[in-house]
Amino acid sequence: MADMRLAAVAEVFRRLRDANPHPTTELEYASPFQLLVAVVLSAQSTDKGVNIATRRLFALAPTPEAMMDLGEAGIAEQIKTIGLYRNKAKNTARLSRLLVERHGGEVPNDRTALEALPGVGRKTANVVLNTIFGEPTMAVDTHIFRLANRTGLAPGKDVVEVEKRLLRRIPKEYLRDAHHWLILHGRYVCVARKPKCDECSIRDLCLFKG
Repeated sequence: MADMRLAAVAEVFRRLRDANPHPTTELEYASPFQLLVAVVLSAQSTDKGVNIATRRLFALAPTPEAMMDLGEAGIAEQIKTIGLYRNKAKNTARLSRLLVERHGGEVPNDRTALEALPGVGRKTANVVLNTIFGEPTMAVDTHIFRLANRTGLAPGKDVVEVEKRLLRRIPKEYLRDAHHWLILHGRYVCVARKPKCDECSIRDLCLFKG
């Protein structure tokens, strides 16, 4: 796949910004801790499904301390509607304990510290760093990976390569919100099986000829 011209990349993000000036995650949360937990729970699950589960969970355990008190079995009971819930309950209980023991109950603004928490990988750390702390990171999920390759924005063979290429190719003025724009576009327009090209605001810039 060829690379989209850099001028076209800039135009893509200008249009996405004009259509949605203040994008954000569709996960529901009231604190950095709750976003961290929600992102951990979102692996191989939809944001809609996670929100249903976390409304119950956060009502009982809104803080790391309360989550520790609820315990792994209690967490599992509240999130059993989402996939891999037993392992996610285990990770949520453990990461809550580590946040209290190592970070005073606060979510650290540090990639290494975040990735040291159970269930937190590079993508989850990037979401937290971007959404909570405003860092220009790029959390490449299946939607962004597909879109970056299909459109020519930043083709790459794996998520890390796509992440690094996007960070190099997207103009700095758009990096703060680029993650959210791309996820939303991939989720609702540039979908996997039948992309909605007739509804796409960047169709004339896209290199996909499906």
